[in-house]
Amino acid sequence: MKPPALPLEKITALPEVYRFIVPEDYRDAMGHMNMRWYLALYDEAGIPLFDRLGLTPEFYRQHQAGGFDLEHHIHYLNEVRIGDTLSIRARLVGRSAKRLHYLLFMVNETRGLLASIFECVNSYADLTVRRTAPYPPEIAAAIDAMLAEHQGLDWDAPACGVMRA
Repeated sequence: MKPPALPLEKITALPEVYRFIVPEDYRDAMGHMNMRWYLALYDEAGIPLFDRLGLTPEFYRQHQAGGFDLEHHIHYLNEVRIGDTLSIRARLVGRSAKRLHYLLFMVNETRGLLASIFECVNSYADLTVRRTAPYPPEIAAAIDAMLAEHQGLDWDAPACGVMRA
């Protein structure tokens, strides 16, 4: 995948959900951040994103609920090196009654480049039966508010086109 043809400033205007400095122990044989750490960082970034939507650990415990990733893609666009400062930005793409489609953008702040894009479809889950379930109304409203904001942006989300909420 080629990096999206849009200025980095458009991506950095999105809400930052995570910031990280790449430590030495993330180095691989090529001298850059090993690919296994990308998913780990995107996983960490998902926590504050979902917190903003009301899907906090407390909410999940209280409602015996959780979330399941159903599909995700990682696009590696530019090298990340040890010591680089990364910020991860979030953009919602769509939702259904039970699913959320979103993108996370890994921006290499040190080098001024888009390093990677994570695209995911996640579902809300009722953990008492371990099945997907509709979002509760207050969560659906929070998702819809953020989604409306993101759909109002003046650039198209660089979604792969094969995933849908």
